[in-house]
Amino acid sequence: MTEKRLELDRATSALLVMDFQSTVVERFAANAAGLTSRVASVIAAAREADVRVLYVVVGFRPGYPEVSARNKSFSALRQSARFVPGSPEIEIHPDVAPRESEVVVTKHRVSGFFGTDLDLILRANGLETLVLTGIATSGVVLSTLRHAADADYACVVASDGCADADPEVHRMLLEKVFPRQAEVVTCADVVAALRCAPDRRARADSAAERR
Repeated sequence: MTEKRLELDRATSALLVMDFQSTVVERFAANAAGLTSRVASVIAAAREADVRVLYVVVGFRPGYPEVSARNKSFSALRQSARFVPGSPEIEIHPDVAPRESEVVVTKHRVSGFFGTDLDLILRANGLETLVLTGIATSGVVLSTLRHAADADYACVVASDGCADADPEVHRMLLEKVFPRQAEVVTCADVVAALRCAPDRRARADSAAERR
């Protein structure tokens, strides 16, 4: 049976590049050889297709007013001076760095949606399909996908555009969990889809001119 080819619409699709901060990339490098180069190829294809690229990063204000002592994931950061303005943890890896015009959303929890304006930005720009890349697969990718699917976004996960500290958890999520709410494809599949993606917006403008 022939596998269905991924299809994307330029006018309504967005690429999410999540938690690709340099220190995070370095931490997961052992389990993600070539990760940034693959994601960079998707970013380049998205820009060429005029598909919006949005970045999600984790960060906090000095003093960590966003962090609860009850939060097991982030409470240890309160004494670390990490992920605050001016610290090296904030910097996005140079292989996948954003352009000045591209939106960077700062989150204070695992999900790219919780407590951020990501949903507002997506809906304000008519973006309905999300292509997800990120670190970690069991962290930001899982949490963001769950929210996005419940919020009725069409979701695509670039399997080799994600990485996790536990290869078995990574495999299980991609093979058994994510397919329930997303199309799971490779970065190469996304690049191919972007290169031949139609643009409903351009067709609508052309039809209006003919009228």
